[in-house]
Amino acid sequence: MPQSAATISGIQRMVLYETRARYFLVGTNQAQTRHRVLKIDRTEPKDLVIIDDKHVYNQQEVRELLGRLDLGNRTKIGQKGSSGLSRAFSAFGIVGFVRFLEGYYIVLITKRRKMADIGGHSIYKIEDTSMIYIPNDSVRVTHPDEARYVRIFQNVDLSSNFYFSYSYDLSHSLQYNLTLLQRPYELCSSPTSFAEEEVQKQSKHDSFDIFEDEGLPTQVVYGVQSEPYYKYVWNGKLLERVKDIVHHDWLMYIIHGFCGQSKLLIYGRPVHITLIARRSSKFAGTRFLKRGANCEGDVANEVETEQIVNDASVMSLTAGSYSSYVQVRGSVPLYWSQDISTMMPKPPIRLDQADPYAHVAALHFDQMLQRFGSPIIILNLVKKREKRKHEKILSEELYPAVINLNQFLPPENCIDYIAWDMARYTKSKLCNVLDRLSMIAENVVKRTGFFSNRSNFYCHTIRPDDRWGDLGGYITASGRVQTGVLRTNCVDCLDRTNTAQFMVGKCALAYQLYALGMIDKPKLQFDTDCVRLFEELYEDHGDTLSLQYGGSQLVHRVKTYRKIAPWTQHSKDIMQTLSRYYSNAFSDADRQDAINLFLQVYQPSESKPHLWELPTDFYLHQRNTMALPLDRRSYTMWWSAGILPYLPVAYDEVSCEDTRKKVKVRRVNRFEESIDIYTEFFKPYELTSFDDTFCIAMTNSAREFMPKTVGVDPSPFTVRKPEETGKSVLGNKSSKEETLLQRKTAASAPPPPSEEAISSTSEDDSEEDRDDDASVSQRSTPIKLLMESGESTRTQEEIQQQSVKEPYGLNLAEFPAEKDLLIYERFAHLGESQHRVERTEHINLANIICLEPVSCFPEDSIYSLSPPQVDRDSREEFESSVLTGRGQVRALCREDMLMYREYVKNRYM
Repeated sequence: MPQSAATISGIQRMVLYETRARYFLVGTNQAQTRHRVLKIDRTEPKDLVIIDDKHVYNQQEVRELLGRLDLGNRTKIGQKGSSGLSRAFSAFGIVGFVRFLEGYYIVLITKRRKMADIGGHSIYKIEDTSMIYIPNDSVRVTHPDEARYVRIFQNVDLSSNFYFSYSYDLSHSLQYNLTLLQRPYELCSSPTSFAEEEVQKQSKHDSFDIFEDEGLPTQVVYGVQSEPYYKYVWNGKLLERVKDIVHHDWLMYIIHGFCGQSKLLIYGRPVHITLIARRSSKFAGTRFLKRGANCEGDVANEVETEQIVNDASVMSLTAGSYSSYVQVRGSVPLYWSQDISTMMPKPPIRLDQADPYAHVAALHFDQMLQRFGSPIIILNLVKKREKRKHEKILSEELYPAVINLNQFLPPENCIDYIAWDMARYTKSKLCNVLDRLSMIAENVVKRTGFFSNRSNFYCHTIRPDDRWGDLGGYITASGRVQTGVLRTNCVDCLDRTNTAQFMVGKCALAYQLYALGMIDKPKLQFDTDCVRLFEELYEDHGDTLSLQYGGSQLVHRVKTYRKIAPWTQHSKDIMQTLSRYYSNAFSDADRQDAINLFLQVYQPSESKPHLWELPTDFYLHQRNTMALPLDRRSYTMWWSAGILPYLPVAYDEVSCEDTRKKVKVRRVNRFEESIDIYTEFFKPYELTSFDDTFCIAMTNSAREFMPKTVGVDPSPFTVRKPEETGKSVLGNKSSKEETLLQRKTAASAPPPPSEEAISSTSEDDSEEDRDDDASVSQRSTPIKLLMESGESTRTQEEIQQQSVKEPYGLNLAEFPAEKDLLIYERFAHLGESQHRVERTEHINLANIICLEPVSCFPEDSIYSLSPPQVDRDSREEFESSVLTGRGQVRALCREDMLMYREYVKNRYM
């Protein structure tokens, strides 16, 4: 058992009961052994009155409490009906409390769906919510505009890409969460931990312990709970009103963005690839209405994307092998905007405010230095050469700002700036976009490194790779840490940015798999099952983020830049562009109002104009326009105090006085439910079915991508032809006919070129010029429709023969020809004559079969498997089991008494 473990929320299910005067919210843990009660007053028309007694109830006490409440709220003794305590809702968490012009509402999560699993910590997606008005109808003071505010608030669809977890902090990266668990907490204790310890001691004295006089030692584990990173929390303002009133188990923070997980099978060994995108709640909004940055350094469309790779055969954050890589996208950190009142598809870019000292860029990069460390690498993909200045305006402002900030930083911590006109390279027939991106990705990953909680394998020493030795990052005793981050941007941070991030993620994935001992070289090729699975994950990620910010799915994908997209893709691109234009022109204003109301950027009041009466929301997001700043930051020392000495390591991950204040540490027993992730994940007290588990429905490389033909190499790192894959490369999921059409197209087309010889001739983002339509055609292969040349006249027998031929490679129903049988008989006769051995002398098998180990590894790896070493404890356990089977029971030791003590306490007390 580790010395420290993440704290699991003690409230995962709740039931809302109502009376005329109050709401009673009864919350319980997963095992339904501990309960808490929240009392909400319904007699206050405009104020929120919540009482939390901080007491932990058992199941019997809760039943007695609800029975007394039901009996006490009936009008007559013995009366049965709805006048007592009635059950209103069942829920899985509280999103928050919100008030407009009347009383408060409570927003509850009523449906959830499991989306991912990281070391036994489940990540859920919100499927449905309920918004309940708290005050009773008898005290309600109605307002004519209340219903309109409710409709605007509900325009934020909480069932669309909002995620939460009861035991894993989604607002922080895996590197931060695991770094917290590796800190030594024996020497430092916060004041809050002592207070909670006293509460635990008091509760222990109140209960009877039959093992009190045994004197058995208690194994202590430190339960760790960190404060969330509020920049990526979307319900922080909705919980702010009750944060200091209720127990922290009631608080559940949600993120907005994307979460997807797929399983990569390497010869049966499961490896989980997880992609988590966190959208910033600061300066959040829609495409043309939120551009650039605000006065606090928060940029529009800022998303932190993290890819996590772990060996799924071991389910533990501390004992398993985990690796992660983080990259960021976000708008150009300047004061700029686009005027959409002209109804142009490509509004002109204008700079709203001069910033000669790069003040807003300094605030933005200060946040990044504090969270990610150094180096910060900017990949700017906007156009450099245009007939009329448009995107070039941003590059001309951003580059001098970076130069100005770098002159005050130490040379080893300077901000790197990479400007590359991706649209120009895309339209060129002589240049390969993905080759150039692959070179940039290699340099970026070498500089920043990645996170891994395992030290190098022995195979990395005996078979070294040149690229592995040049890898950057910070090497620790338990592995390596990513220092710095790549920040990618174009104008919209959608299409071009997603392709660039995919190429960087593909390069990082190769290093992550190499670090976990899964491949022998940190290099992955296109058209392998592994890269296809990763590409599909990234396309879902890009589509989701594009819908949230731009109103449509991606216009250009990785297949478009590889020039292997199907012939129907061009028409789909046009439809996505039209959908994006329609959304930006007609529905973005309503979505922006809903986001402002949900994030409480605008709080309704009778003394202020209504939200729909405001001509602009500029003043809501720019705080310095409403009040003069009390302190002005230095233009030269533009970073926060204390950051520079710890670079290149991120300040947030350093154990110092400021960061320790954000972590709550609690001493608990090793069998405490609040840190027992095994019981939390496997639920041994429930009857579960394999068909209901999440891992069965997860995308699987062997099931979805590996060819079904016998004799094909099952390795997910083997380059495959388009007709060999289990799922078509052309990626159409509409119907069986279209899938068959794509198979015919792929079979008739030449094999795809290698990664080094691809020439991509696509277009840039969604707003590019449509002049060179001839260069957009992806393939010149003629395609025959299904109904041509008697295709539809196939008999049922031919269809059956074809279905037999698909898995076996030949038609088993046909009898071999006579000529083939003669050849086979002749071959068999020759084989019998050749291998006839005289049995006169003794055959020594040692001379024929000589098995010599090619290598001797001290630990298991992909090259060799050492025989298991059975330790002394395992031998004793086995011998005791044998003796027990013979009827000889050994005497109980102290460990057995401790285990039995915890079992009796958890089961009966």
